[in-house]
Amino acid sequence: MFDSMGLNETDSAIGDNCAFVKGHLEDVESKSTKLVPTSCSQTLGRGEMLLSGKTAIISGAASPRGIGLATARRFVSEGARVAILDIDGAAAEAAAKSLEPISGEAHLGLACNVADRESCAKAVDAAAHVFGRIDILINNAGISQPVKLLEITSSDWDRIQDVNLKGVLFLSQAVVPHMRQRKSGSIACMSSVSAQRGGGIFGGPHYSAAKAGVLGLAKAMARELGPDGIRVNCVTPGLIGTDITAGKLTEEMKAKILEGIPLGRLGEAADVAGIYTFLASDLSAYVTGAVIDVNGGMLIH
Repeated sequence: MFDSMGLNETDSAIGDNCAFVKGHLEDVESKSTKLVPTSCSQTLGRGEMLLSGKTAIISGAASPRGIGLATARRFVSEGARVAILDIDGAAAEAAAKSLEPISGEAHLGLACNVADRESCAKAVDAAAHVFGRIDILINNAGISQPVKLLEITSSDWDRIQDVNLKGVLFLSQAVVPHMRQRKSGSIACMSSVSAQRGGGIFGGPHYSAAKAGVLGLAKAMARELGPDGIRVNCVTPGLIGTDITAGKLTEEMKAKILEGIPLGRLGEAADVAGIYTFLASDLSAYVTGAVIDVNGGMLIH
């Protein structure tokens, strides 16, 4: 091949090839521009609200300093109507009333025990009746218990599993039929760095087991529900400053923890809310079965 081309023809050949490649790339660029969906272009446009016209259900979202309420506020700022679910119905209603209405439409606060299948179905049906659709589910509700392995009782195990793992299953089961009707939806599930590193500061082994179960469940749901246009992802926060952690960290404990966090600070509820917003929006339209760490580098793997 080299003989037939001739070494003295190299410059000419390269020039011809470059011209061909340049023309080909220009043609591809022109065609690819036409292939970008209008919705994607609108999502990326300046001034567009990421969740405009969408509706969301967020569990465990009544706590004033919690991740759930921070997420609700962020969603509302991006144009979504929100249904706040909490085992404390009065607190859920108060939290919903604290949110800015969307085009004059108020948000919902509903009592829901995520560990009870019927309670989940009732709350989801109520939200769907008012909103007319369910676009987003944030499986945020969770509880923890800082006990050692040999201290875990059968009732301790059941309680942690029921809320943290069964709750994800039951609420997802209630929401999925509504999403399937529209062939669209996003589900984000709260796991934890404890599921990845084996234990945490405020959670025992049964908490780690439940949160690891959430990872597996979410990935299985992502695979099964993908053909229905439903995306499912997980968020794994590190140590976040919420009502659960407030008052439990001494300055000495905090200083020791910060030594292992490259970003040099504890997380805030807004940090997790930002990731939930990304996963709920069309910016993550090709993301499913993913696990996103929000831990400041506490665990890099």
